[in-house]
Amino acid sequence: MVLLVAIVVVLALAPLLLRSLVLMRYAPRIAEELPPDGGYRTAIVFGAAVRQGQPTTVLRDRLDTAIRLYQLGQVDRLIMSGDGRTADYNEPATMARYAQVHGVPTEAIIVDHQGLRTYETCYRARFVFGLERVVLITQNFHLPRALFTCDLLGIDAVGVPADQRAYSNARWYDLRELLALPVAAWDGILHRIADTVSS
Repeated sequence: MVLLVAIVVVLALAPLLLRSLVLMRYAPRIAEELPPDGGYRTAIVFGAAVRQGQPTTVLRDRLDTAIRLYQLGQVDRLIMSGDGRTADYNEPATMARYAQVHGVPTEAIIVDHQGLRTYETCYRARFVFGLERVVLITQNFHLPRALFTCDLLGIDAVGVPADQRAYSNARWYDLRELLALPVAAWDGILHRIADTVSS
């Protein structure tokens, strides 16, 4: 009985421990401005919900942050990555339109319709688009996991937070990150195993 209780406690605390370690590890790679060396020229904008063809507040803040970096000349390309599987619901297309309306030229935008999860967005950045160094644009609650995922896939990434307000669903976002981090770690382990086997 004692062993069972100990196992339950460990399993319950493991996500909290992992979250704390990831937060500490990647906090230095999150900043409002990019490193001065100018080596990070492509930004990934992570998708979020759209409503009636318009970005929700969370997504709009990500897009406005990316547009600002582009207009300041700190990045040259924006990858709009999200759920674009159907004509009726297409996050990347909505994101691209918003950026174009706000002055980003079409040739500076890459649309990734298969970024259904953070892992898939980062995986495709590395192995479909061939990127080794990127800027990640999303909110602070999401950035540590996104940086962790890129690290697992061999991408040198920095994060620029898109937080421009307090979000009403902040507690839910934190809980989701707590649960999603072990999944990200598992995805990374599977990738390393597959990479080792194939080599």
